[in-house]
Order: sequence, then structure tokens, then C-alpha cells
Amino acid sequence: MNDGASRSAHRRHIFTVDLEEYFQVHVFEDIIQRAEWGVFPSRVERATDKLLELLDDHGGRATFFVLGWIAERHPNLIRRIDALGHEIASHGWWHRRVTDLGPELFREDAGDAKAILEDIVGKPVVGFRAPSFSLVPGTEWVFDALAELGYQYDSSIFPIRRSGYGYPGAPTQPHIVSGSSGSLLELPLTTLGWSVARLPAAGGAYFRHLPYGWTRKALEQMQAQGVSAVFYIHPWELDPHQPRIPVSPMARMRHYRGIEHTPRRLARLLSEFSFTSVADHYGLQGTTATSANLEDLPKVDRVT
Repeated sequence: MNDGASRSAHRRHIFTVDLEEYFQVHVFEDIIQRAEWGVFPSRVERATDKLLELLDDHGGRATFFVLGWIAERHPNLIRRIDALGHEIASHGWWHRRVTDLGPELFREDAGDAKAILEDIVGKPVVGFRAPSFSLVPGTEWVFDALAELGYQYDSSIFPIRRSGYGYPGAPTQPHIVSGSSGSLLELPLTTLGWSVARLPAAGGAYFRHLPYGWTRKALEQMQAQGVSAVFYIHPWELDPHQPRIPVSPMARMRHYRGIEHTPRRLARLLSEFSFTSVADHYGLQGTTATSANLEDLPKVDRVT
């Protein structure tokens, strides 16, 4: 399959960005307190600009899941992303896992982030992604909380079995989740089917650590099923010159390995596949999901 054929022969996939600083990742939580975030030099704008340039070079559009903490300090960056035609969605305020919050604190965190983003861009923010994909078995109350807050879709479920996160019983394809407070579109992170196993292949560290063909094969599998894959990346993964945090060898490998190759790999991915945002793909207009793309999606009573 050559590059031209690959871009012309399939549907658009969904490109997502978790917009956060290099020091806000979960692997650093034990050594960097949230009260210390303001001490570290910010690099999110320069890294995001590099990502925006790559997307523009290849005609791609993306959904940016933005931390409220970032939006408060970099409102002009958020406006610039929006002005370029990308979608602004919510990543919560403090990058805290759902499992560490509980329903009341979660509503406050997700509600505050939604409010500041809507104030900045002047339009409804309808999408949410939990930090660290922490919507796991036992946290299904999140769906009702999001619906009550006015969100239309979620992209927090990683349908894999993994220590720290993962919802192995969840569907691997987009579906509608029904709860007591209404329905929500759920967009699981993409996996690679291998025999009877589901393997993570949606982006991030998997994109940096594993062979490029791993991600490509996963997108081709989704394409063959007539489904748009969901890919994700962080701006700091395009920033090889970020300050190095003194952490354990395992954490250092997990966070820094492959960063120097991310821009080149992303350029290849964007040249071989077409990408758009969640809102554009599903025709979300801010008040109701109007696209026929939603009509035939399977419906589940929460996640089983």
C-alpha cells in the first residue's frame, strides 16, 4: 500500500491530543506535587505549535483534550487551536484520576474545566477524556456525571487488561452508553486484535516504544471493520529537549524513550492516514448530536 493509496482508500480516523505539560503526567505524581507545577518552566506552547504545524502540513484536524489548569494559564494557545479549526474538549482540571476523586469531586473538576474552556472559546465544550484513561470497572457513575454536566461524548475507556488502567470488558468500537441521566457517545481507544487478545495500539507510549507497523496495522484493522480509529498523543512527546525529571529507570524509560523520533513518526502517520476531530466526524453541534453517524451505533446500558 503506497501513501497516496492509503490516504484515498479509507475513511478518516480520529486524532486526539491530551494537552498537558511534561511535568503533569501520572508517572511523576509521587515526586512532583500539584502545588509545585508553577515552579517548572512551561513548554506546552512550543511543543503544541510543533504538533499544530504537523497537522496543518498534512491537512489533519484534531480534538484537543485540554486541562483546565493549562487553559487558565495559556488562554491564547487555546484560542489559537480553536481558530485553526481543531476541537477543544476537556481533560479535567487537575489531571487527577477518576479513581482518586469520587463522584462529587469529579463533578467539580470536570465542571470547572468545561466552564473555563467554554469561556475561552465562546462555544459549548462537549467532549471529555479522563486523565490516565482512569474510567475503569467500578467508575461507571462517570457517565451520568458527564451527562449531567452537559458533555455529549467521552473517550476515556481503554478496552484492554493492564495494571493501572483498562476496561477489558468494554466494546472496542464506538457505542452509545445509556444511563439514568441520559445517553453519551463513548469512543474507546484503539486496540490491535491479535488472535483472541486485545493489545494497546492507540498512540502515546505505545506509538513511541513499539514498531510503527503496530499502529499502522491497528488503524488498518479498524478501517477494514468500517470504523474510525482513535489515536492520541501528548505535546511533550514531541519535545526531546524538555527538562529531565530524576525518576526511576523504569519511569525514565516509559516517559522519555522514543521522543526524538515522534515528529518523524507522526509525519508518516499523517501522510498515510487522514485524520479529523470527534466533533467533525460525528457532527456534534454543541447542543445535540445530529449526525447520522450516531444512528447505527450499538447501545449499551453503561459498560458490561
